[in-house]
Amino acid sequence: MSKILHGGRLGNIREDVARFTSSIKDDFRLLDSVVAINKAHVVMLTEQKILAKQDSAALLAALANASDIQLDSSMEDVHMAVEEVVLKEAGTEAGGNLHIAKSRNDQVATAIRMTLRTDLLTLMRSLSHVQEHLAEVAEDHLETVILEYTHLQPAQPVTFAHYLLSYVDAFQRDMQRIQSAYTRINLSPLGAGALATTSFPINRDRTAELLGFRGLVENSIDAVGSRDFIEETLASLTLTAVNLSRFAEDLIIWSSPDFGVVQLPDEFTSTSSIMPQKKNPEVLEIIRAHASNVLGNFVTVTATVKSLPSTYNLDFQEITPKLWESIDNVRASLDMIHKLAPKLKVTSDVSEKALKSFVAATELANLLVRKYNIPFRSAHKIVGALVKSLIEAKLTFADATPKLLAKAAEDSTSIKLNVKTEDIKVLADPLKLVEACKVKGGPAPAEVKRMLCEREKIILITKSDISKMDKELEEAGNKLDMVVQQFTAKTSKNTTFKNST
Repeated sequence: MSKILHGGRLGNIREDVARFTSSIKDDFRLLDSVVAINKAHVVMLTEQKILAKQDSAALLAALANASDIQLDSSMEDVHMAVEEVVLKEAGTEAGGNLHIAKSRNDQVATAIRMTLRTDLLTLMRSLSHVQEHLAEVAEDHLETVILEYTHLQPAQPVTFAHYLLSYVDAFQRDMQRIQSAYTRINLSPLGAGALATTSFPINRDRTAELLGFRGLVENSIDAVGSRDFIEETLASLTLTAVNLSRFAEDLIIWSSPDFGVVQLPDEFTSTSSIMPQKKNPEVLEIIRAHASNVLGNFVTVTATVKSLPSTYNLDFQEITPKLWESIDNVRASLDMIHKLAPKLKVTSDVSEKALKSFVAATELANLLVRKYNIPFRSAHKIVGALVKSLIEAKLTFADATPKLLAKAAEDSTSIKLNVKTEDIKVLADPLKLVEACKVKGGPAPAEVKRMLCEREKIILITKSDISKMDKELEEAGNKLDMVVQQFTAKTSKNTTFKNST
């Protein structure tokens, strides 16, 4: 365990206490960010003439290889591990100044935001890939009719393309929420110190610039004491996980023989250890379970934060692993969906099922309103009575006749009705039922094609936005490396000149 903080106010640390409070097992994810923060901080301290150039060169040289530190359980946390390496490499005189004008409080808040930025960009790319794959599959199913359900009862026919686009849109809202959260994550807390900044004349804007942030979390108490950016991220991840879970649940149900809407690819399923006929949707079940874990993490983090007083508390240390776990879970689920979706097989003919489940009932009621001037509530009752009589007689809509419909009208509403045979028979074709629903946003193939073209444009714009954010971070990293190299080179030349004289 680190001895840097002991020997002053406190004596020796108990090993069991050190292990209990250590965050090292979860800190590996922050290492690169912590090293970058220290480099930017040293550059800023030197530019502000707070740190001597010779000390700056020694510190930057020591930090050059700090990303290669092997973190292990004997260390307290990543921040002290990096500082210990710097002290060893640069010596006490220079190394002891690494922590001038900063605290672990502002440093960890900054490191989490930096690491989270990178993780969210990766997650956004994964989400975009899923949208792309769903849109590509939809292209092949513009006229593939499936039955949709309400209350798990057959409701109305749509196309599989229309169904897939519903999730393209749901995932786009998830994307927008993550992008929105990213703008608030991309602000630097560095320079806030423990909670009250510092009496050294530091330049917070400069470190923010070198680390690729778009601005500051300005108020120093807010900077070190807020974790709402984690809660907001987890809230967004939870909604994404819920959408993934619902999509998985649809496929689980629809792939069962009782529904028979889709067939899952064999490589994403398993069989029973005892029942050889089984094809179990285990990948989709794990996606469903991951959603529960993400939701649980959101509740845990929010419950932890709600009870804390302002500024920094070590409780924060316990919530960050929940963030990383949730990101990994959602990203893994997205990866499975984007690999599975293109291999789905859809049942191509639902005519018989449509007849048996009476999904044309709504359109028959609409026809009575449009063509025979029957009030909708009366039409609803008439068709309901017809369906009841057909079910009792073990018949389907294929057996419906004008005579049966007239009797249903007379019995249920006392209305005299004489419907043409062709008006009833046209309802037997599920695709014609779908084509009739050409209202904006409806399942008619032409309308779905229009929506699909628009969504493909939106996906391209989103991918471009992600690339821009990626480039901003890359350019900031390159700029920091260049400044560090310049500082190191200048100091080396000055040292050589002085020695030669």
